[in-house]
Amino acid sequence: MGLHKAIESPERLWELFVEYTTHEKSNPFIVKDWVGKDANEVHREKEKPLTMEGFECYLFEKGIIGDLSHYFCNLDGRYSDFVAICSRIRKAIRKDQIGGGMAGIYNPSITQRLNALVERTDTTTNGESLNKEIDLSGLTDEELEILIELQSKIGKGKA
Repeated sequence: MGLHKAIESPERLWELFVEYTTHEKSNPFIVKDWVGKDANEVHREKEKPLTMEGFECYLFEKGIIGDLSHYFCNLDGRYSDFVAICSRIRKAIRKDQIGGGMAGIYNPSITQRLNALVERTDTTTNGESLNKEIDLSGLTDEELEILIELQSKIGKGKA
C-alpha cells in the first residue's frame, strides 16, 4: 500500500490537507431522526469536523502515508521545512472545531475539551466571582501541546 512513502514537500502536504477538507465537508454524516407527532423517519445531514486523526486516516486509506507524527513533531529536525505548514494545518483544524462548536454545528463541550478551552471562575476575592480568560495566542504549537497533555493528566488525576 506504499504507506512508508515520504510526502515530498510542504506544498504537497497542504494539497493533501485541502483534499481531506474537501472530502470531509462534501460527505456529511447522515443521521436518522424522527420528527412530528407521528414520528416520521427523516435523514439529516450533519457536517463532519476536521480532526488530525481524520486527516491521518484519510491519508492511510488513500495509501499515501500511515503516520504524520514525524512531520508534526519535526523528528530530529529532519522535517523543518514542514514546520510552518504543519502549524497551519493544526490551526485550520482548530479553527474548524472551535467555530463549529461556537455555531452549534459540533458539540460545544467536546470542542472545548479537544481544544483545551476552559472557563475558570476565581472565587478568592471576598466571595466575588471573576471569570478569568487566559490568552494562549502567544504560545508555540509545542507549548500548546504540552498544556493539552498536562490538562489531560490533571483530568485523569496523574499530575
